[in-house]
Amino acid sequence: MPPPSILVHIFAAISLASATQIGVNWGTQTSHPLNPNIVVKLLQDNDISKVKLFDPDPWTLSTLSGTGIDVMIGIPNEQLLPISKHYDTARDWVKQNITNYLHSGGLKISYVAVGNEPFLTSYNGAYLQYTFPALKNIQKALNEAGVGHRIKAVVPQNADVYGSDSGLPSGGAFRSDIRGLMTQIALFLKSNGAPFVVNIYPFLSLYQNSHFPVNFAFFDGGGRDINDGGRLYGNVFDASFDTLVFALNKIGIDGMKIIVGEVGWPTDGAERADEENAKRFYDGFMKKMGRNRGTPMRQGPLEVYLFSLIDEDMKSITPGNFERHWGLFTYDGRQKFDVDLRGKGKKMMGAKGVEYQEAKWCVVKEEANNLRLVAGNMDYACSLGDCTPLAYGGSCNGLGDWRGNASYAFNVYFQTQDQDVRACDFEGLAEITRKNASRKGCLFPVQIVSEGERVVVVEMLAVVAVAAVSLMGL
Repeated sequence: MPPPSILVHIFAAISLASATQIGVNWGTQTSHPLNPNIVVKLLQDNDISKVKLFDPDPWTLSTLSGTGIDVMIGIPNEQLLPISKHYDTARDWVKQNITNYLHSGGLKISYVAVGNEPFLTSYNGAYLQYTFPALKNIQKALNEAGVGHRIKAVVPQNADVYGSDSGLPSGGAFRSDIRGLMTQIALFLKSNGAPFVVNIYPFLSLYQNSHFPVNFAFFDGGGRDINDGGRLYGNVFDASFDTLVFALNKIGIDGMKIIVGEVGWPTDGAERADEENAKRFYDGFMKKMGRNRGTPMRQGPLEVYLFSLIDEDMKSITPGNFERHWGLFTYDGRQKFDVDLRGKGKKMMGAKGVEYQEAKWCVVKEEANNLRLVAGNMDYACSLGDCTPLAYGGSCNGLGDWRGNASYAFNVYFQTQDQDVRACDFEGLAEITRKNASRKGCLFPVQIVSEGERVVVVEMLAVVAVAAVSLMGL
């Protein structure tokens, strides 16, 4: 048996290997985004060394520069058309968003994500003809810029691009309507030394199928394993991952690197989308990652990006109300639960230096009783604010009366509008209070000071200062 000192180094190396394979998705579809400097510090405090972005926001990229954090930069689906049609557009995109940041002390970039889940069946083929040409143009531009050997263009795909007629991973094959296109893309990726990026969501398996075995969505056992030719599957993540492996094998691709671009569990907005289940999921998943055993078909460490870092209150809720609650951290950077992200037995750390607006809320007046006005005003408030916690299964679904529901809706609108006094009227139904309106299990949020708001304030102060100097000069 090795001496204790050697064992310590071995365990430290295992923990480090596990930690370096885990990244996070940083989305910014929020009404009040956190300052990128605060977010980058949050990443560093939690030893997160990889981050996946959905667009090349200059402020975000500049803030990440010099940190050593490995970045995957995304191109939104809406930009695929011009990039696919005109190589010059792809070349200019690479110059502006990639090579401009590769100076000394700049960004560490490994991948460019060309679109995000562009072949989702719900998109009805909108991006089918643009994705592959855009992928080729971006990789060509990276090659011509002299960085293609270390920065690869990839296409993050939803797991719905493949399936299995037999219900077993060994029956894996790409969707029949896109099989030819997926074959072309996969072969192109392999020829350029790029990985296949796939997003896997065990929660959605549970959400979309009322008969899905609950324990199979998690990693702590308690359910019945699936036997596929002697390969045992105790969770849907491993089964989905290996279904992709078999799908690739069927088109003649063996051993291609696979990165999980998104995996996580939401905490609000639907049944089983709660912190207890999210913690159960992440606890099991992080233990799995720490063991570095991979899946039955892919032994060894896996590279994954957790989805996501922070809740996004402006995301589309077309897939479900839970879409705005995937974050490990709340809108203001507070950790929702504790998970060992770093493989070092350390607790998660929340964001530091977050500034809030005043402690005040917008609620229904005590004397308000005109129920005829309530529904329309709630609909208006929820169309511009995030009312998803009020949904069935949500954290605020049990408020119990119309006053509680309307107060929640009015308050989120009020906060979204930076507590403008005009945003708390609703035809005379509402009033501003300094008494915390939160109830047990239901947070009535106070919004943070957004960076856009701060810029406006600074500009106003500058104008006042200039005016004051001018008056003094008079």
